[in-house]
Amino acid sequence: MELPYFTGMATGASLIIAIGAQNAFVLTQGIKKQHRFLVALICSLMDAVLITLGVAGVGSLISQSPHLLSVAAGGGALFLFVYGLKNLLTALKPVEGLAETEHSETSRAQIVLTTLAITLLNPHVYLDTVVLLGSISSTYVGQSRYLFAGGAVSASFLWFFLLSYGAAVLAPLFNRTITWRILYSLIFLIMWRIAYSLLEFAGILDAMKSLF
Repeated sequence: MELPYFTGMATGASLIIAIGAQNAFVLTQGIKKQHRFLVALICSLMDAVLITLGVAGVGSLISQSPHLLSVAAGGGALFLFVYGLKNLLTALKPVEGLAETEHSETSRAQIVLTTLAITLLNPHVYLDTVVLLGSISSTYVGQSRYLFAGGAVSASFLWFFLLSYGAAVLAPLFNRTITWRILYSLIFLIMWRIAYSLLEFAGILDAMKSLF
């Protein structure tokens, strides 16, 4: 009875540990030591909800609707493009402006909204949790299926809290302005890479190329 649980944990971990928009945001807040518990909790709870929906069969419905996936991918790409640009502009700020950004305290409401946006506006989250984990869980029946889901949810909670609080270990490295510039630049590249892959997935890039 334990095998499906640990299989779910291993599968969930393999999907969420890859560096993406959500992990980059959690890492940044962890280094700043701002609202770490809240950010990790929201990400974990959202994953738990999405994984539950996938196990309940919603993933198969989404995978059968290419139009819905395309719309979600286009919207997610736009959000990630803007968020990535914001990080690039931050990286290019003068030393004084960058220092203010490093130590500025973000309100609880802003953190909640940003975390929800980073999580729910990224179609990759749905593909990993609802579609992929939901599809894999369908190979189990009865209680084993829920054990698999429980393992995936456990992996999500463990990862986000470890990332959020473990990032504090890197804090001494970020006493230098250049380190923050590198981090924001890397986040910019990650966001735009994901945005590009989403546009490619949605077929929007092909449509744009056909116009020229």
